[in-house]
Amino acid sequence: MENLLGIALNSIFVGNILLAYFLGMCSFLAISNNVRTATGLGVAVVFVLTVTAPVNWLIYHTLLAPGALAWAGLEGVDLSYLKLILFITTIAAIVQALEMVIDRFSPGLYTNLGVFLPLITVNCAILGVSLFMVERAYTFTETLVYSVGSGLGWALAIIAMATIRHKLRYADVPESLRGFAINMIITGLMSIGFMLFAGISL
Repeated sequence: MENLLGIALNSIFVGNILLAYFLGMCSFLAISNNVRTATGLGVAVVFVLTVTAPVNWLIYHTLLAPGALAWAGLEGVDLSYLKLILFITTIAAIVQALEMVIDRFSPGLYTNLGVFLPLITVNCAILGVSLFMVERAYTFTETLVYSVGSGLGWALAIIAMATIRHKLRYADVPESLRGFAINMIITGLMSIGFMLFAGISL
């Protein structure tokens, strides 16, 4: 239980997929100019990460990992070199399926999230979480906790960034720092702020 809590807190703060590994920076910088839009994208990322990482874990451990095909009498087969292609395909397929299901059964939710769902397919943070769970040899439960935590961490970062950028409209930022420069400075300061949680020991 402590290990799961540690994975959750680490993935949200210290090991934040966006602020520690800089994955998903494109949509982070492009969409964080509006709090409402950033919140919608953050919710969509949490939802997609919660589904895709556990599905990729099942695919890896039942088909791709060394010895995973023992159930089919193929003990020596190692298909792990295909994980990148299959993970990307899985993410794209799940995002498309979710988009159709939401459009069919919840038009209101589709109106709010449907614009952001196609963007998530090309969000490298989604793929990064699936690759990290293999590299760190997480169990299924640990992968589920890690994927939810990473989604919450990404959402927290983009909503915080959108809030700060909203406040900056009323600040006297020097002309030379306006735009991309001040956004990168804020991102760096947020990364340092999230790293301060490294002092918490569980």
